[in-house]
Order: sequence, then C-alpha cells, then structure tokens
Amino acid sequence: MIRLITVEREYGSRGAEFAHHLAKHLGWKLIDECLIEEIAQKAGISKKLAQRCDERLDPWYYRYGKAFWHGSLERLPALPESEVFDSESMVEFVREYLLKVAEEGHAVVVGRGAACVLARAPYCFHVFVYASQWRKVKWFEEHFPEHAKEAEQELSATDKRRAEYIRSYYDHDWTDRRLYHMMINSCMGFEAMIRATLDGAGLQLPQAIAS
Repeated sequence: MIRLITVEREYGSRGAEFAHHLAKHLGWKLIDECLIEEIAQKAGISKKLAQRCDERLDPWYYRYGKAFWHGSLERLPALPESEVFDSESMVEFVREYLLKVAEEGHAVVVGRGAACVLARAPYCFHVFVYASQWRKVKWFEEHFPEHAKEAEQELSATDKRRAEYIRSYYDHDWTDRRLYHMMINSCMGFEAMIRATLDGAGLQLPQAIAS
C-alpha cells in the first residue's frame, strides 16, 4: 500500500498548494518548509543559508573555484568539510532526510528531487504537476503584481533552475514521464486532482471527497 507521495511541480502550477491539500485530506505530514528547518538545525546552519541552497545549484564561479581549490592546487590546505555548506552539502542532507521520511511513511513531499531519490523505494507514488502557461502567468501576476511584467521570464527561469538541479545531482530529465506515476494539469482543480491521485495510488478517497 502506498505510504508516501511525492509532488514535483512547475513554477506557478500551484503544485505545492495541491500537495498541502492532499496531505490535509490524507491526514499525512507535509514535507516542504519543515525540511529546510530541520536540515538547518541538523547541519548547524541558519535557515537562510539552507534556503539559499534549496533546489538550486551553486553559482558557476563557486563550482569552478571549488574544483580549482580541491583539485588543481592539492598542495594548498582545503577548508574542513564541517566549515563548508553549499548546494552539494544540501543535496546530501536532503537525500538522507527523504530516505528517513520514506521509512516512516504517511507523508507528501514537495519537490527536492524526491521522485529521483525514492525511485526504487517501495510504497511511493510520484506525481508531476504542470499547468497551462496563461494560468501560470495569471498566478504570478496575482501573487507578485509589482513584477507582473517579468512573469514569463521568472516562470521560465525557475523551471530551468529546477531542471538543472535534477540533471546535475540526479542525472535525470526533470520532466521525463518515466520518473512519475502520474502527470496532472492543475487546471482541473484541486478536488479533481486529489481524486485522480488517490485513485491512481490505490488509496481510499476521503469521505469529504467521496460523498
């Protein structure tokens, strides 16, 4: 029986909101912001630093400098790993955290490459949420009216960043349908999305939805 559902999402598709509603209907734990907070605490860093490394690559100049420091100039002393926290460190913490969550079950996980990390984990169901471009633009304009003119650019940039994150750390195409059990257009509405997801996962529909 499915005990964990991952929700990957295009920016502006309201996939994170869907995950929240899904977790609420199931009575399961939502793994999203709490992941950042718990990792920050475990790593002994600020939440702000953890957020900065969340679902993103380090800047190219940092990656270049890191490779140069650790590789080309081996004769120079490198900083102890305990004093360095970057996106690569974050990925390792996330992977460890997600494996623990999968063991415990009864959770809905938002993003973070969870579908890749838990691809072979039993009792997991993976969902990808997308939406029509005009709906994503409308969502962005409603939430960030002061940046409405940059809607298309911001939506594209965020999705590109997420795709690069998955490609770099998990060697997968972010939108590859083979990673997911279901790909849903959020234009159908949360109630229909929940019905479809629970039916696909073989979970019993909550009474509030079934009635």
